[in-house]
Amino acid sequence: MNIFDPTPMHVQLRDTLRSWVIQNLAPMAAERDQSGEFDRRLFDALASELGLVGMSVSEKLGGLGLDLAALLMVFEELAYADASFALSFLAHELLFLHQLAENLSNDVQRHYLKTPIASLAMTEPHSGTDVLDMRTTASPVEGGYVINGEKQWISNAPLAEAFLVFAKTGEGRKDISLFLLDRSCDGLSVGKAEDKMGMRSSPTASVYLDQCRVGGEYLVGPFNGALSLMMKNLAIERLGLAAISCGIAKAAFDEMKSYAAQRRAFGRTIAEFGQIQSYIAKSHAELAAARALIYSCATSGVAGLDQTMADSSKLFASTTGERVCRRAIQCMGANGYSKDYAVERYYRDAVLLSIGGGTNEALQKNIVRALSS
Repeated sequence: MNIFDPTPMHVQLRDTLRSWVIQNLAPMAAERDQSGEFDRRLFDALASELGLVGMSVSEKLGGLGLDLAALLMVFEELAYADASFALSFLAHELLFLHQLAENLSNDVQRHYLKTPIASLAMTEPHSGTDVLDMRTTASPVEGGYVINGEKQWISNAPLAEAFLVFAKTGEGRKDISLFLLDRSCDGLSVGKAEDKMGMRSSPTASVYLDQCRVGGEYLVGPFNGALSLMMKNLAIERLGLAAISCGIAKAAFDEMKSYAAQRRAFGRTIAEFGQIQSYIAKSHAELAAARALIYSCATSGVAGLDQTMADSSKLFASTTGERVCRRAIQCMGANGYSKDYAVERYYRDAVLLSIGGGTNEALQKNIVRALSS
């Protein structure tokens, strides 16, 4: 399904990555899901074997300078094989590297563009989606800042070598600044990895900040001006998460279609029954619509990405992902409910995409507010 007009670069990127994920990423995805273990070797191989590092970082800063469509293709293809892996790569590439590269202030920060695996810490235990109710604080002191607080549900936290951390730096709800913290920073600690329903091999944990002192050169972007940075990056994050939803949905769709063509009941394949045909046809149409939406957004580029359209993409694609996975399970009956078949894992993974990066309920509120203005 070619939704947009791909360049030779896009075609080569998709073909190369698809071959790599089938050979390297897909075979042990179920085992990683069961154990909850992150495969650092495979993560590093994206850079060493495929050169996929700093995808959205400009070439003058040492990145690839890929366009938005190429980024979405990468996340979709990775998610087709292992959504957990795709999620960790997104947290590193979009939440950390893209955010840092777009707002570099000095050479100290530029050095961290070479961080092998990193994370962004925004969500807090008491507030969740209400990010403006942030209680992590950064207090100015001589030569820098002292940061105190707690972040929760932070992807890659157990393994991250650096963090971008949002903190309150004033009395107003919008007085937020962004800081770069090295893993070795005194007072920074990471809790135990969460035991999650899905996305199990993407490590997630709380980050604790107790009198973490950083120099002034670790302030990323303007003081008290990080809210706009946050919102811009949320748009690209949500589009990336929408692409992951599409990758999961495509994997579930292929599994369902193949199973229906082989499984026989009452003397014929179940693909010949109207209800199964309904599952397959609706899933195909909804997946095509979701991909059309996200890749149409991609044509605007990162700088021109519309927040409302990004929210709409994630809302529709995440819902589509869950629906397609659920139909696949129903089509396959008890086999679909069993861990012996991948659709059970796909469904558990798909659920996160309607929660993480902004809940679907919050996205609906955002969309209605934008349409009413």
